[in-house]
Amino acid sequence: MALLPSGSFSKPIWISTLENCTAESRATLWTLLLKELSVVAKSPLTNLAINDGIPLQKDGESGEENVLRSPTGLRMLHGDFGPFRTEGEIPTAKDFDKALWVSTKQNGIYQTWAPRWTMFSRGNVKEKARLLDFERSSSVSDGRPWAVDLYGGIGYFVFSYAALGMRVLCWEINPWSVEGLRRGAQANRWSVKVISDPADLARPAEEILDSGEQIVVFLEDNQLAQGRILGLQEMGMAKHIAHINGGFLPTSEPTWEPAWNMARQSVASQTWLHLHENVGVHDIEARRAETEERFRQWNTTQGGSRDVAVSHVEQVKTFAPGVWHCVFDVCIALSQI
Repeated sequence: MALLPSGSFSKPIWISTLENCTAESRATLWTLLLKELSVVAKSPLTNLAINDGIPLQKDGESGEENVLRSPTGLRMLHGDFGPFRTEGEIPTAKDFDKALWVSTKQNGIYQTWAPRWTMFSRGNVKEKARLLDFERSSSVSDGRPWAVDLYGGIGYFVFSYAALGMRVLCWEINPWSVEGLRRGAQANRWSVKVISDPADLARPAEEILDSGEQIVVFLEDNQLAQGRILGLQEMGMAKHIAHINGGFLPTSEPTWEPAWNMARQSVASQTWLHLHENVGVHDIEARRAETEERFRQWNTTQGGSRDVAVSHVEQVKTFAPGVWHCVFDVCIALSQI
């Protein structure tokens, strides 16, 4: 698939030209364009679409939040993108098989998604690379260091942690994203397990992890993550948590306190929290101080056994004029006192 940038063919001359073309002429144009782009891509391209921003609210008058971040603005110009609706409210294996799945490679890592059903954020490539530059954690008593991704998506940041050799537990509520994550993990030759059936979700977490897959995905609300992680830690598992990712915009704040509670139980010398948020360019330093103070207060009320600091603020990309997609790196370290 060739995914053109937002605004393509939006100038008046293009709008007028395309409106006056027959469907056959438009198909010929798109076919020729794909043929030329295939030369650049060095692989045959069959589908053409125009990317658009992911709306924060669903279509219609309700103003309901687009929690799944469904790509409702995607303009599909040419090719078969699969059925536009599923057989039921929850997609089945048959629905997944009928859909169009595409892949790209960033930082040497495959990402896979169904463009009709899930977003792909090309701009996150910089943040994925930054995570890959973190020092690889050494082996620990329970096998390997752990990472937790509270907004797994199609594996955007999950795969960076897996590439660093960590065992990754992730949460995601969009079944299409979970399937993309599963397919992407397999393409990268990482073992993966999806927990989606209610009966399986009801099983103790330590039983779920017994089979040893490197990546385990829970298809459920991430507010359940804290209970699962703390339960595992009581059983002697997931005690060495190196990273916790909160990659959601406009803010990941609902996961901050659960992330803190997981980190403070970790035996790692340092646990890094990567908290994403949209922040006005003139408010970044104030938000940094506010975030650090929030974690310091939690630390104080719970015994002060950790050293807490926002060690870095990464400005990933502009989200809107004067607004930056930022990542606050909160370091939770064992106190040296």
